[in-house]
Amino acid sequence: MKSEFLIATNGFESTWPSIEYGAWAAASINAPLTLLGIAEHLPSAPIDDKYPLEDIFARAVEVFQQKGIRYSLEIQNGDAEEIIPREAKKRDCITVVGPLGRAPLRRFLVRRSIHHLIAEISTPILYVPQARLPLKKMLICLGGLGYEITAENLAIRLGAMSKAGVTLLNVVPPVELDYPTARAVREHWRDLVDTDTLPGRNLRMALETARSAGLSASIKARQGNVVEEILAEIKEGDYDLVCMGSQYSAHTLRQMYMPNITDEVAETAQCPILTARYNPE
Repeated sequence: MKSEFLIATNGFESTWPSIEYGAWAAASINAPLTLLGIAEHLPSAPIDDKYPLEDIFARAVEVFQQKGIRYSLEIQNGDAEEIIPREAKKRDCITVVGPLGRAPLRRFLVRRSIHHLIAEISTPILYVPQARLPLKKMLICLGGLGYEITAENLAIRLGAMSKAGVTLLNVVPPVELDYPTARAVREHWRDLVDTDTLPGRNLRMALETARSAGLSASIKARQGNVVEEILAEIKEGDYDLVCMGSQYSAHTLRQMYMPNITDEVAETAQCPILTARYNPE
């Protein structure tokens, strides 16, 4: 687990769930946190008027103190999408962020902020549109290539603190290529864990990791469009936390033409999403 949490807010009420959730996560593993306030538009009103950051900082400090968390406070002026990645690069941390209250037109033109943050931040990210607490049910999405291992280990560490149940989800997309491994995956997608394919081995490893942490873990298999199947499982399973690898784990041209599944899920799902790039260390 990373050594600290960086929680970012620009004062919008939509970021409060990320503060609440980040405080819970930090308290769970006894980690320090930094609350980073971003003053994006300095007020033109009289100096006596309260700025939104003041209120959200006061509420956050009360929560931190109640939980006995070691914390520090920082405020910077500028654009959140620029400041958050810059500060995350300076620390060995998990970045916790929620919706930044962007206008619909801006989201339409440049996509949601989480798309930019996932691309720019190489350390783990907790995106929290809603604070689903207590943590009882956790979904870990396995992509078959092992890129989710770093995020998986972080999620299991958090889940172990609350004895959450874990579902390991493997989605087999339509396979058009005809070679031995592809045929094995296509024919055995329901019982892939019993095969000697790379996805099968990764499933067994994930199952062993979760159970060795004392968690109740099971495997769920689905077939079809990956994004649609993950979103369907999230809705049907009513999960409190979803864990995914990152497209940017791959350092090849794959990420130039593959869909960014994590982005699309994070933009739609209404529960916390934990994502991290694969780190062989």
